[in-house]
Amino acid sequence: MTRNDHGFHQEMERLDDVPDNRSSSRNLADRVQQDRRRFLQGSLATAVASFFMAPPQIAMASGTASYAGLTGAKIGFRPVPPQMAADFDSVVVPEGYKAQPFFSWGDPVVRGASPWQPDASDDWQSQALQAGQNHDGMAYFSFPENPKTHGLLVINHEYINPTLHPNGFNSNKLEDGSIQRSEAEVRKEQMAHGVSVIEVKKSGSQWEIVKDSRYGRRVTAQTPMNLTGPAAGVDLLKTASDITGKRVLGTINNCAMGQTPWGTYLTCEENWKNYFVNRDPDDYSSRREHHRYGVAQGLNSKNYAWDSVDARFNATPDESQRYLGQVNEPNRFGWVVEFDPFDPESVPKKRTALGRLVRECATVTHDEEGRVAIYSGDDTRGEYVYKFVPKGRYQRGNAAANTDLLDEGTLYVAVFHEDGEGEWRALELGRYGLTPRNGFHTQADVLINARMAADIVGATPMDRPEWVAVHPASKEVYVALTNNKHRGHKPDQPVDAANPRKDNLHGQIVRWREKNDRVDATSFRWEIFLLAGDTSDAGAPEHLTGTINGDVFSSPDGLWFDPQGRLWIQTDYGDDDAQNANMGTNQMLCADPGTREVKRFLAGPRGCEVTGVTTTPDGKAMWVNIQHPGLSYPASDGKTRARSTTVLITKTDGGVIGT
Repeated sequence: MTRNDHGFHQEMERLDDVPDNRSSSRNLADRVQQDRRRFLQGSLATAVASFFMAPPQIAMASGTASYAGLTGAKIGFRPVPPQMAADFDSVVVPEGYKAQPFFSWGDPVVRGASPWQPDASDDWQSQALQAGQNHDGMAYFSFPENPKTHGLLVINHEYINPTLHPNGFNSNKLEDGSIQRSEAEVRKEQMAHGVSVIEVKKSGSQWEIVKDSRYGRRVTAQTPMNLTGPAAGVDLLKTASDITGKRVLGTINNCAMGQTPWGTYLTCEENWKNYFVNRDPDDYSSRREHHRYGVAQGLNSKNYAWDSVDARFNATPDESQRYLGQVNEPNRFGWVVEFDPFDPESVPKKRTALGRLVRECATVTHDEEGRVAIYSGDDTRGEYVYKFVPKGRYQRGNAAANTDLLDEGTLYVAVFHEDGEGEWRALELGRYGLTPRNGFHTQADVLINARMAADIVGATPMDRPEWVAVHPASKEVYVALTNNKHRGHKPDQPVDAANPRKDNLHGQIVRWREKNDRVDATSFRWEIFLLAGDTSDAGAPEHLTGTINGDVFSSPDGLWFDPQGRLWIQTDYGDDDAQNANMGTNQMLCADPGTREVKRFLAGPRGCEVTGVTTTPDGKAMWVNIQHPGLSYPASDGKTRARSTTVLITKTDGGVIGT
């Protein structure tokens, strides 16, 4: 994007800053105190607590035999310095590594796609076959025959920038003050959302994208999808466009993701709330499905004003239509979407059993007995951390048994107690006050209104929960809490043990270990892994001083463990903001979960967010996403339109990344 577009991303951040949680969760927790279950007492508490104090060799010892060789994975590179220059427009990695642009907005994806036009004159039909904008979460899927050198790369496209169009967004202001967008522009914007699937292959020493691959696929805001699970077909999911409540068009605001052991991709719908509007103030105030999630009021949606072209995004009730028109359309977003990247004809499925959130990720873990857990953060300040445990078990090699595994199970929300204990409270009809008296008549009510259900059961409001990562051996779980300027300033967000800083502009990473290392446990032991921020030596005030052992950073967002057990941390902060003056541009760092040492591995171009990371199974090729670069990356010539880009990182000696 041009530097003039920097204000666009600041405005997007401003909208995301607004908390949607108006509950008094602490008081609600008191009402259901009789249901509180305390675990991890006596010798068990001592044993679990000792894990966090143990050296890496002991901490890793509980891993299964298949991970025995991963104990003590080290960080072997020399850190790169922060990039402070206002005109820095590149990607820097350590000595001995190479970073090269690999896949950018507008690159061909589907057979027959045309090349990207530097003036952004591609129409919506062209964009439907090309890479979308704002690359985010992604995963590598191996071909069984050559897993280390041949696979599919699946990449989310979170939202769009003004640079999608030759002259930015065009609109007309009508007499009533509302905005009218152009249909051609809106259609192109919808096609630039979603997911790309590309085939990648190593030829000799070089990785390349396979042209005209039969696996090439774009999933967009117009792709037909099925709603499945407990909420599918209920009245709250029915609209005038879909009276079945089981068929929906598209997925939007695809941020982080998940990858299942049965070979499917989970894409998550994050700030979908900003795409809808309800212009009826009385209906809005009474409709929890709208106001608890922050659907817009006023004349247009907060983002893009698609409602002026596509009726689905106008959620104002219309008495002349069945199901009040499109009033329930927002209820059809906020879900986990599952699809098979190896089957380009497969219909994606929105899995309602996992609950409706402003969902950041769906991180999957499982044990040797086939028990599965999926962790998610609800990415708004003052929201919660969730876990879903399917009723069935993953069966290796049994595709039929795994196909609809995510359609039945239990959704939990986390409570972080002050003493370092934690519990998972089930969001199930009839428990913890989830009763008709509080507006919950069916399990579908609970899932569609998962945020309000979590309010009632007394979940802990967190400092903007983002990505979750699970250690491959110990199953220890980490969550990034990006930041929260409202902490300590709002009655529903007091300072607490898990969120210990008032006016928390830098964020923290919290980690926990499930009881008995069971992924389906209902209790855990937690601690703060680190507080992000500056150093006191740099003159930072106490509430902006971090506890980082190594290279400083702000606003942890993306988290991911590589197969060797190194924790990769990606950041999303305003690199022009005063509190980040010593941070430089956004970056990716690597942390040792045992020693807590942190080293800066990558610094991105000015104005970008660093997000999304994956590697080949052998760890010798890594892909990282550079979202909304602020100058002219990847051309880096000072004049070409900037493009979100997937960067390929390799080691010059052909070794494993990070060693």
